[in-house]
Amino acid sequence: MSVVANKTFIREDFLLENKFSQRLFYDFASHMPIIDYHCHLPPNDIANNRQFENLTKIWLDGDHYKWRAMRTFGIEEKYITGDATGKEKFQQWGKTVPYTLRNPLYHWTHLELLRYFDIDTLLNAETANDIYDEATAKLQTPDYNCHNLITKMNVEVICTTEDPIDSLDHHVKIKNSGFNVKVSTAFRPDKAIVISNETYLEYLDKLTEVSNVTIDSYKSLCDALSVRLDYFEANGCTLSDHGLSYVPFRNFTDAEIEGIFQKRRAKKQLTLEEDEKFQTSILLFLCEQYHSRGWIQQFHLGALRNNNARMTRLLGPDTGWDSIGDYSQAETLSKFLNRLDAKDKLTKTILYNLNPADNEVLATMIGNYNDGKVKGKMQFGSGWWFLDQKDGMTKQLNALSNMGLISCFIGMLTDSRSFLSYPRHEYFRRIVCNLFGQEMQRGELPQDFELVGKIIQDISYNNAKEYFKF
Repeated sequence: MSVVANKTFIREDFLLENKFSQRLFYDFASHMPIIDYHCHLPPNDIANNRQFENLTKIWLDGDHYKWRAMRTFGIEEKYITGDATGKEKFQQWGKTVPYTLRNPLYHWTHLELLRYFDIDTLLNAETANDIYDEATAKLQTPDYNCHNLITKMNVEVICTTEDPIDSLDHHVKIKNSGFNVKVSTAFRPDKAIVISNETYLEYLDKLTEVSNVTIDSYKSLCDALSVRLDYFEANGCTLSDHGLSYVPFRNFTDAEIEGIFQKRRAKKQLTLEEDEKFQTSILLFLCEQYHSRGWIQQFHLGALRNNNARMTRLLGPDTGWDSIGDYSQAETLSKFLNRLDAKDKLTKTILYNLNPADNEVLATMIGNYNDGKVKGKMQFGSGWWFLDQKDGMTKQLNALSNMGLISCFIGMLTDSRSFLSYPRHEYFRRIVCNLFGQEMQRGELPQDFELVGKIIQDISYNNAKEYFKF
């Protein structure tokens, strides 16, 4: 049954407010390939070219953005992460969507339905069943397997995120499959860094097993991580990623770090000072490793995670109980970067903030360590997580424009677990083109499409292509 009622608001001029914005988007941005240099797509699904059973499996499962909205609207957990059927869950999502007006979910939802399924229909309680049936029927055809969903969006590179203990077997399988999209990984060693975590000692046991290094000292921990860095590099990895509340910095001695490690090994509680000294030491070690290997490092800063202890116990992490933290970022981040730069061991770096109050902090911080050796060596990353929306992206773009060079910006990433998230690149490009187009119309920028169009293409694709060299 074809869904024909209640056409959406997604038209050719969506978010493009004048002829300059429209020309920039359609002539320069829309056709550029996508380099998704940071995401959380499950590599096993790509490796196995998964065919999703229904629309709920591909669109609602694991999407804590949608889960938070449904909970806010009063939907029972049974219909979110519980044992309701896929169709019942989607019906409740359809019931919620009209009330997400002005939330980015409203835009993303209808962009994704249109771009992937050619469904130009407002999703609501009345249309949910028909939309579910039509999209699910398409998902069961070969045109909608995992690989085709990716290539449909003109994706050139995907970079997922894996822990040092990961076998990378799925990445090897993808590489040998003949899939024409490059799928790489980023090394994310957070569990080896945050020594105060309850499960830290259990994690060291796992790291011991995969590295074949007995971790009984701080040095052996570094040796084990070096083994895994070698393994990731041998499998094509050239990026790291860190999800931290803030980048700590404390002066330390080697003896102090060994003592802190042994204290934790003895299951004794560490002080905040000890915790931060240890994190400083191991982060410096890792960042020097990244520099020696020519890798790029990323820091995602500012999340306050797992706030609802009761629901986190029931459902686990990454299920929608996180928010923006108000951590102090500038001073310790500057000291940390300065320590690396003093040794000339600061590699290409991307800094992302979750608190919008830190926009100007990071936009100016990157300028301290751009040394002229590499174009755009230090990057202020795209609006992340709660800032991954029209207002958040615009504020990030404005802060970078005012305090740095927007022309050197490496652009958008999805940071998503969903195979239907790639229209977010279109969303971002429309916002960028509208920002430039408005200023062209007002006479604040030259009406020179050769110049402005080139910068739009660089932000959309060329800068990332040059920066990452995948």
